[in-house]
Amino acid sequence: MHSVARSGVIAALAIVAVTGIGAQAQKPQPSAKPAAGATCAADAKPANLDFMLKDVNGKDVRLSDYKGKVVLLDFWATWCVPCKVEIPIFIDLYNRYKNQGFEVVSIVLLDRFDNAKPYAAKMQMNYPVLDGDPAQEKIDDAYGPLFGLPMSFLIGRDGRICQKHLGLPGMQGTKEPDAKTVQQIFETEVKAVLARK
Repeated sequence: MHSVARSGVIAALAIVAVTGIGAQAQKPQPSAKPAAGATCAADAKPANLDFMLKDVNGKDVRLSDYKGKVVLLDFWATWCVPCKVEIPIFIDLYNRYKNQGFEVVSIVLLDRFDNAKPYAAKMQMNYPVLDGDPAQEKIDDAYGPLFGLPMSFLIGRDGRICQKHLGLPGMQGTKEPDAKTVQQIFETEVKAVLARK
């Protein structure tokens, strides 16, 4: 991505942070939806897992090590208000479905990564928290452009992107969904993708 385009994305996200307007207030980009009864669109594109990022303890984590599992890949920041709604939901889903091959991987963007370790400890995050800023351009090329946070991708065992959410799922215009609605949507999607063979 050109530095000018990257600067524009960063500026847009900075405006979101400064004004307190979460990504949920922005209109999500249209995406191919699965047919009724299906869990992935027939033309679902493969996820790029060719990344090695550092976790909060400085350890290298390869996203490609998660191939063959169902992965909820979440892009977020400690300043992001809707991210705080999702985190307890992801903790719960990971606890309940990890034995079935489900993984949650979170990538911090547009934030000081030093903020992530105490934040993860406070929120009792039980899944990897990775530093995405050094790979921002590569991440934008693979998953973006990222117009707001949180942005999440549900990736099937076959490596295809089955679901994508910009902001909290279940938005009605600019009306934010409650945590129960968000939980139900994510859980329904996770269970459906786990059931795929």
